[in-house]
Amino acid sequence: MHHELVLILDFGSQYTQLIARRVREQGVYCEIHPFHLSTEAIAAKQPKGVILSGGPSSVTDEDAPRVENDFYDKAGAPILGICYGMQLVAADLGGTIEPATRREYGHATIKVLSEKTALFDKLPFEMNVWMSHGDHMTRMPDGFHSVATSKDIPTAMENHERGIYCVQFHPEVAHTPLGKEVLRNYLFNICGCKGDWTPASFIREEIEKIRQTVGPDGNVVCGLSGGVDSTVAAVLVHEAIGERQRCIFVNNGLLRYREFEDTLQVYEDNLHLNVTGVDASQDFYSVLKDIVDPELKRKAIGSKFIDIFQEEADRIGDVKWLVQGTLYPDVIESVSLRGASVTIKTHHNVGGLPEKMNLKLIEPLRELFKDEVREIGRDLGIPEMILERHPFPGPGLAVRILGDITPEKVQLLQKADRIFIEELHNFGIYKDVWQAFAVLLPIQSVGVMGDFRTYEKTVALRAVTSTDGMTADWARLPHDFLAKVSSRITSEVRGVNRVVYDISSKPPSTIEWE
Repeated sequence: MHHELVLILDFGSQYTQLIARRVREQGVYCEIHPFHLSTEAIAAKQPKGVILSGGPSSVTDEDAPRVENDFYDKAGAPILGICYGMQLVAADLGGTIEPATRREYGHATIKVLSEKTALFDKLPFEMNVWMSHGDHMTRMPDGFHSVATSKDIPTAMENHERGIYCVQFHPEVAHTPLGKEVLRNYLFNICGCKGDWTPASFIREEIEKIRQTVGPDGNVVCGLSGGVDSTVAAVLVHEAIGERQRCIFVNNGLLRYREFEDTLQVYEDNLHLNVTGVDASQDFYSVLKDIVDPELKRKAIGSKFIDIFQEEADRIGDVKWLVQGTLYPDVIESVSLRGASVTIKTHHNVGGLPEKMNLKLIEPLRELFKDEVREIGRDLGIPEMILERHPFPGPGLAVRILGDITPEKVQLLQKADRIFIEELHNFGIYKDVWQAFAVLLPIQSVGVMGDFRTYEKTVALRAVTSTDGMTADWARLPHDFLAKVSSRITSEVRGVNRVVYDISSKPPSTIEWE
């Protein structure tokens, strides 16, 4: 089935992926491409609409990113310019853009000027929006008319004859409460979309695509991590070809508490996957011995995983395809904004295996965002214990133990982490955070337990709120909750006498410590 398509040209905005998610929430399939996608390539895709994203550049800069000269006449679909996209339209079509005396960032109120506006059809005449720009338009291009203002400055303009619509604010962010309705007007009233993109239709089409790709006799191998992406990918492929998919779930000794045992049971008993569990903990501990540098840890773990995975795959024999849980952000983040790179991240999931084993890739989720994967997982009957599990790094606890790795440190951190996650569930706030985990620090400090002086380890707790992990804010967890977790860890985890809470956001920090 050919789905209606909306294209988003990315000019570097931190919100570009959010625009795509908002469009897909309306049941319309969309793709993100670099701004330099040729007009010919755009027209060839026959889009229902083209959205120009925001971006950090100023259109007054000499090297500002731009579309091709014939874009506005030959794109073949209605255009929506957002923030930088609006300024680009104005500058390219004869308007004037000048640096503002004061950067406008944050909440603003706009006034809609007329009922005769396609973007604000059936919306209030006054709306709260979110602004983020340093330039402003002082003269509109010929043929455009202003449909909304903020402090008497045009913040939205339309040209019905040319099919070009622009807003200075960001309709895609939650801080613009009626932004979804603005986008909906663009998609359905202006572009004429019907909304035929659903998880159910995706599942049907992807299963048929996998069957055609693999053929009636092809065998497939899948490396399971225990996480959402690889599990949903494996279940989709299982629906398509059944037992001809052989799954391998490797315990590297760096998973969360009882994660290997509990998840393997779900794979076998609930999802009925053809899965082999391999406990290779000691192999990984051996290659990690005395390694402190986090990048060297990652390389050692990746190399050992490839060796073990290949050894298990060789036992199966006659395998031609490898399933990977690559998601759409993995694909678009590997496309250079400034150059025509199309390289996919090779380190995702089981990087290095396709080349070494001469396998072809099956990536059934490569068009999806994480929230869409979870929705599809629910339709496929995957338990919530997997779908709602917080993100977990590929190297596992190796990058949450600062310093060298020993089995004793892993067990200590597993116990502390289990208490943290357990109490998040007990307090009913697990789903309120994007990611939460404990970190074992290479720090010992003085403490008192009973009548004895102690000199033991420190555990840091990390919890963040986010929508996609690209930016994150530290979670404002209740004080009584933190007190309970700290008390339990210092009482129940032998070797820890101090617990601290990380209140850093991303940026400037990262979510993980290493």
